[in-house]
This record gives sequence, C-alpha cells and structure tokens, in this order.
Amino acid sequence: MNTRIDALSPSAPLRLYRWSTILTKLPLLWSWPRFPYLSLAVFTAPELWLVYQTLVPNASGLGRIKTRFATQVREVWLTIDDGPDPRTTPALLDRLDSHGAKAIFCLIGENVRRHPGLARQIAARGHEIGNHTDTHPLGFFWSSGPRRTAAEIDGCSKAVVEATGKTPRFFRSPAGIKNLFLFGILAERRMAYLGWSGRAREFGHSSPERPLRRLIRAVQPGAILLTHESGGNPRVPMSVIEGLLQHLSREGYRCVLPNSSEML
Repeated sequence: MNTRIDALSPSAPLRLYRWSTILTKLPLLWSWPRFPYLSLAVFTAPELWLVYQTLVPNASGLGRIKTRFATQVREVWLTIDDGPDPRTTPALLDRLDSHGAKAIFCLIGENVRRHPGLARQIAARGHEIGNHTDTHPLGFFWSSGPRRTAAEIDGCSKAVVEATGKTPRFFRSPAGIKNLFLFGILAERRMAYLGWSGRAREFGHSSPERPLRRLIRAVQPGAILLTHESGGNPRVPMSVIEGLLQHLSREGYRCVLPNSSEML
C-alpha cells in the first residue's frame, strides 16, 4: 500500500509553537504600557491556540484529520471505539452481519491483550481494526511527550498485530484529544488520523434515544459516525448501534470500509 499521509514532522509543531511565542511576545515590551488589554490578548494567543488545537476533537491545526470521505452514493463509515469487550463484541458482530454492515473497530491495546480471540474474530469477519492507543490515557494524552505518545501508539499496534497479523492503518485518540507530537509520530508510521462527523456521546445516558438522535442527524453520504461498545452500561451503546443500523437500512445507506485512496 502506497498511501501518502500529510503531517508535520515530529519536531515541527514544537518549533512552530516556540517561534510563534517569541514573535508575538517580543513586541509586548513596547506595547504593554500603552495598550495593556491588547497586549494581554496577544500575550495569551499562542497558548489559547494550542489549547484549542489539542482539546477540540476535530481541530486540524496540528495535522490532517479525516472527518468525511468523498462519495456520490449513500455510504457511511461506522466506527466503534473502546473494544474488544466480551460483553458486547460477539453480539455486535452478529448484528453487523445481519445488516450486511462493515465497521472500523478502534481497539484499545490492553483490551486486545486481554481478549485476543475477539480481535481475531473482528478481523476474520471482514472488519477494519484501528488503533485507539494502548491504555486509553484520557487524562494526560494532551500533555504526553514524544516517547509516551509513541509508546501508546506502538503498544496498541503490537497487540493488534500479535492477535490478528494485521497492522492498523488508522489512529483515533481518546475523545479526539491531541498533542504537539502526535501527527509527526503517525506520519513516521504511515498512519492516518481518523476523526468523525457525528458522534453518539452515549456516556452518562440511561437510554439510547438522545445519543441515537445525534447520530441520525449526522447521517449523510460520506459521514464518519462514532459509537462505542464498551464503558459503563453496555446496554445503551448496543441499543444505539442497533437503532442506527436499522435507520441506515431503512434509508438505503451502506456501512462500508475505506480504501487506500480515500485516506490520501
């Protein structure tokens, strides 16, 4: 596969941030006494930009994020995060088969090591496996350095390869959080960052109605839909996925997998 992935080099974001900080803050030595409020806004601009780029899921200032794909027909990518999980994965695979649907399972490395047979089942039944980090470090991924970031990516990929023999070509970070080094590390591994155009946000809900409505509103040709199979009460995400599959079938949509050219 000869897939080109646009991304900054591992050190480029850090250099960009350092130079933008220097260039914007040096003039403040002159302007601060005359224009204190304007100077304060300029002083904090690089930090605010960085916070936005790291914490807002589909912000693409640090690198390229795939949030849609080009198609002229009723097709979507269904992505399912946080597995594999013995409480949900077997039933979920059966439901996907019954609807003739394919999905991208973004798996957590430590879950793959616990349940390698489930990862093999996902691959054997024709679905794509993506990298969702090794430990799902939601609280600190934004501040991770290059070594920790690479360890999270490589640990998950290693687990997937050992279980299935296939190397993930897509990466999705926990909750879409990024850091300064992520896209350069992905480029070195020829991996694409997978975002979304609609997500369920199932957590904290005791029923599937509102998460399902969010997804249905996002359905259109080329949509990338984000759901989960694990975490909390599995009944809600499973009901959301089943409801979504039924809606897609009624509306004539197919859940398909990406080809190499669609990740350019």
